[in-house]
Amino acid sequence: MSAALLTFGASAVFVTGTTPAVADPIGGCTATTGAVVAVDFGPFGGKVERGCDTTPTTGYELLRDAGFTTEGTVHDGPAFICRIGSASFNSGTQYPTPDKEACVLTPQATAYWSYWIASPGQKNWTYSPLGAMARTPKDGDVDAWVFGGTDIGGTSGKPAFSPDDVRAGGGSPSPDPTGPTGPPNVPPGSVDLPAATRWLSGQLTDGERVVDEGATTANHFLTTEAVYALAGADPKSATARKAADFLATPAQTDAYAYPAGKDGIPDATAAARLALVAEATGRDPRAFGGHDLLGDLVKYVCPRDIGDGETIDGCLTKGDFRTTGQSDAQALAVIALLNGGVTPPADAVNRLTGLQCEDGGFTGILIRSGGWCDSDAGSTGLITLALKRAGGHDAVVAKARAYLRKSQLATGAWPSASYMTTGAPAATARAAQALRALGDTPYADAGLFWLSKQQLPSGGFGFEEGETDARVFAAAPVVLAAAKSDLVTLTTPPAVPPTIPPGEGPDAKKGTAYLTDKSRLIQGRYYENAPGSGFADYGLTIDGAYALAATGQDNATLRNVVDFLDKGGKDGKGRGVHDWTLIGTKHAGGGSIGKTAVLAEAVGRNPRAFGGQDLIAALAKAVCPAPSTAPDRSCAAKGAYTNAPSVFSQSLGIIAQVRAGDGAAAAEPIAYLESLQESSGAWPSLIGTPSGAEVDSTAMAAMALDLLPDAKAQAAVDKALAWLATQQKDDGGFPGASGNSVNSAALAIQGMSLDAPKYGAQIGKARKFLVSQQNTDGGFNVAKGGQPGSDVRASTQAVGGATGISFATLTRSLEGTTPEPIPSTSTGTGGTGGTGGTGGTGNTTGGTSSTGGTSSTGRTTGSGGTNGTGGTPVIITPGESPSASSGAGSSGGNSGSSGSGSGASGGTGTTTGSAGGNSTVVTGGSGGGLASTGVQAGALAGAAAVLTLAGWRLVVMARTRRDPAEEDR
Repeated sequence: MSAALLTFGASAVFVTGTTPAVADPIGGCTATTGAVVAVDFGPFGGKVERGCDTTPTTGYELLRDAGFTTEGTVHDGPAFICRIGSASFNSGTQYPTPDKEACVLTPQATAYWSYWIASPGQKNWTYSPLGAMARTPKDGDVDAWVFGGTDIGGTSGKPAFSPDDVRAGGGSPSPDPTGPTGPPNVPPGSVDLPAATRWLSGQLTDGERVVDEGATTANHFLTTEAVYALAGADPKSATARKAADFLATPAQTDAYAYPAGKDGIPDATAAARLALVAEATGRDPRAFGGHDLLGDLVKYVCPRDIGDGETIDGCLTKGDFRTTGQSDAQALAVIALLNGGVTPPADAVNRLTGLQCEDGGFTGILIRSGGWCDSDAGSTGLITLALKRAGGHDAVVAKARAYLRKSQLATGAWPSASYMTTGAPAATARAAQALRALGDTPYADAGLFWLSKQQLPSGGFGFEEGETDARVFAAAPVVLAAAKSDLVTLTTPPAVPPTIPPGEGPDAKKGTAYLTDKSRLIQGRYYENAPGSGFADYGLTIDGAYALAATGQDNATLRNVVDFLDKGGKDGKGRGVHDWTLIGTKHAGGGSIGKTAVLAEAVGRNPRAFGGQDLIAALAKAVCPAPSTAPDRSCAAKGAYTNAPSVFSQSLGIIAQVRAGDGAAAAEPIAYLESLQESSGAWPSLIGTPSGAEVDSTAMAAMALDLLPDAKAQAAVDKALAWLATQQKDDGGFPGASGNSVNSAALAIQGMSLDAPKYGAQIGKARKFLVSQQNTDGGFNVAKGGQPGSDVRASTQAVGGATGISFATLTRSLEGTTPEPIPSTSTGTGGTGGTGGTGGTGNTTGGTSSTGGTSSTGRTTGSGGTNGTGGTPVIITPGESPSASSGAGSSGGNSGSSGSGSGASGGTGTTTGSAGGNSTVVTGGSGGGLASTGVQAGALAGAAAVLTLAGWRLVVMARTRRDPAEEDR
């Protein structure tokens, strides 16, 4: 088909009448009602005339009902608009006049009426890919007809006026960049995945290849699509592997990807597709069918634009994979290289960003800069996945995400083209895949609902909405979407936790058993802030969930904890997780919100709808625009998060935002975190307040910045790891707030594991240190040389940290677990008493509890309460939190009577509470670096409790005297 015919086809309409209807008044059209059409009579001495149709059905009807007349050609009939007239200009004379254009044959390409369109909020014109009779204008659309010449891509001959110049009311505001306020209101639905995979498998001849009807050779393209789908539905699919084996035979690889000969330039589209087949089925893309597919892709990237010197066959512009021609193929090649461990050329990745249209979507054609850009949901979904995987293009991805959200139809579907008003299975599947990867689960689920209604009795899917002929091209991406996967996820090598040599690391099984014991993990759901208090320590609970996710030793309990947090569970005081994050209030803590979001991301939950809240939006809102002024302490600095004055909290917020694909909103927090790094490579503990360099914070900051692909961030990480290594003690431990700290050693392992090959020896020593601090009950001491006895908080960090898995990449699937009913609100149950420490004399006296229990001394075993009736005081050692540690008996009351104590080097002091409850007794430490007076520790603990209830989780003075892992960092 000639370029001229394609160009003119956009103006062809199949109608016979030319008499205009009575025009709707221009005032009848608004930004949300009806459509406007503008005709430029400038070449004929006139001006731009506008018209309105409040109920347009087609582009042609819009033109006619707006008061214009048309005439076709003798050759083509009225199907081709050759002349246009308006009663408002020169008595309705139609132009061009017969002396200029006879309108017998199709007009020449340099002088005809070209058809342009713009959607609501679109600032530039798009050359219509459809004829006026085939196009259905939507409310708020504006059409334009311009006489002159243009090219097939619509890069020349655009209207001299903008869409806003002729819109109803003189223009309309741009769409909300975040898209609609919510997903389509559709009921739940799911695709019958087994039926779809059975149908797809049935399309494979001999179980290995797709052969088109009437053909004798394989359709390699559709065979690759089938492999992706079947492997996505079942990673161990024997059928997918058999089809991959077929494609990997040299004859088939050569026929598909090397049509110019074994040593010729490959078909980049085919090479990328075969590389993804290899990656999806566990094969090597560097040795597939006798070819290094990844090497060939990189080898044949276009070095320059077609206009910059000698023409190169198969190249349009710099960064193209030669011979691709389509945006989808460019994206597939980028994904294949990244998941094959090859960094794609920067020009090839940037080429994708240049395909983004003004509305945020991507075009399916490899256009040059300034070319006609028409977004479609399918291409947008795939390119978005590729750019998210590549990293460093957060603003582009954010625009694409907004486009996908706003272009979703009310039915839950996405159309195959921007001008369509009905859905297409393939486009819907790809869009849903991308939004699920970005955390927009409700939008993706709405797409699955629509897809469920399109599934045919055979299990397959048609090309378009309502079609009854099942097609592989449509069914394959739907299967992948229904499996809640995508091409990036499918072909990404599984994360392999750092290998722990036998005997080098602590016993993860015993550690997990300690953490999940019901005497500590109340109802198997949460830890208390003090045994028997019924008051959940949600930060500690999430630490425990991190540990369970890292080891994978007890996914059922992990599921219970996550469901409790996500599904409205309440502690013994009727509090849920957001009574801790304080989201939606002026006291909202960026660190606690980030910590919660990271857990959601790690276990595959939606952080934008976790516990009934959008945690990612809350984090964006929590970014400080400037430091606050006294007495307001909510913002430490520009780029900090509200009420999160620690490096640990800052890092958690960044990890959550970046993992959710909201890196653009995290730009200022990232810049601020980078600015806090000291010349040594370390980070301080606190922000906004002077504090020294700290192992814990440095490790955490390194994990956050390691998510970023830019050289600056990676250099910062390298410097941090080098500093961490210098802090290791001879016994393998690391210094922390509590001394030779278990928490610090575990965090250092996680940090240094970012470059495990370089720091393997240090990691091994640190793991052996943790082994030395694990007790017979499976738990861990707070610090070497400190008060002996297992501590829940230290144990959560030790169990998870020993694996070396970064919080930034922590992932644990909950598939295969069964949800259990969320327990009703209940009072706390007493924990099991533990052995008191050896710190100082430890002679303490507690008051009598309201239930008749007695106090215990620091050197004896505390007696645990039962169901909130225990009477022993809670023993708090400086450097520890009054958490669910087995070093203290359970607390049964709410407030304490007086008690006093003295430590070997900690001085003496008292704490006082109202009569009738349990006392909180502070004992001296063992003479370590954190020994402090009982007055100091007691006052700080009390202040921390008060400020926690007021929305302040961290007290600066207390923070410097407590192990950093105790905060909601």
